[in-house]
Amino acid sequence: MEEKQCTITRKVSVTGAGLHTRQCGTLTFNPAPANTGIRFRRIDLESQPIIEADVDNVIDTARGTTLGKGGVKIYTVEHVLASLRGLGIDNVLIDIDVEETPIMDGSAKEFVKVLKQAGIVEQDALRDYYEIKNPISYKNEVLGIELSIEPCDTFQVDVTVKYNTRVLDKQNATLNDIKDFETEIAPCRTFVFLHELETLLSRNLIKGGDLTNAIVFVNKNVSSEELDHIAAFFKKPKVEVKENGILNNVELYFPNEPARHKLLDLIGDLTLVGKPIKGRVTAYKPGHFSNTSFARKIKHSMLQ
Repeated sequence: MEEKQCTITRKVSVTGAGLHTRQCGTLTFNPAPANTGIRFRRIDLESQPIIEADVDNVIDTARGTTLGKGGVKIYTVEHVLASLRGLGIDNVLIDIDVEETPIMDGSAKEFVKVLKQAGIVEQDALRDYYEIKNPISYKNEVLGIELSIEPCDTFQVDVTVKYNTRVLDKQNATLNDIKDFETEIAPCRTFVFLHELETLLSRNLIKGGDLTNAIVFVNKNVSSEELDHIAAFFKKPKVEVKENGILNNVELYFPNEPARHKLLDLIGDLTLVGKPIKGRVTAYKPGHFSNTSFARKIKHSMLQ
């Protein structure tokens, strides 16, 4: 069945702070002609340079996926990209007036909301899928990471995470129909372990974190002094550890919300292949480095 490419009917914006830089900026989605693809434009710079959402432009994957070109960077693009792929939007020009996309609540929910408010319209061009004909895989045997894709008539994703901790061990999440992205995957927020949070704070990262945009898992005994320090940093009167081992900053939307968020990230990173994919992806312990390395292998096979 042939499908048409899609864009949005009007421009829409979201405003918020970046997770790592705390730069408060505005992200504006603009309609774009057929065959444009997804592009970011840094409108805060005099030349307003454009960076294509292409895996060849990935320059860093530490705590998020960063695109860069000609010395210009855009941090943490994966949730935005996942929102576009999840809604079937092929062509859009995204204006951004800072270096990092807004983290919002740590999920793709707000991006999906504004894109749907803009309206999605078909264009006079067929959607160009990359249909997987032969299996492709990526492995990191040292870390036990494995991603693979095999032929399938649709785009499906199965993700397993494993952390070997008391509060978060092995979880699985599956998306068999991209139409379910909005309800089943988009609301799922990023997460962090408390010891990682402390390390990030010591490195002057997550400046835009405010305990409303991440699930914090606690896998160690924590003193009241440590909790008071965290509360003070995030300007909260008090934080506590709940029975299920997470801070009392949020409630889980799904028991396997962490695995679902990793699936969200994977969809966003695979968007960097440059074409929507038809294939079934299976991922074990994925992360941004492995996701984008896998995306490069898929793009290389596409160009052969």
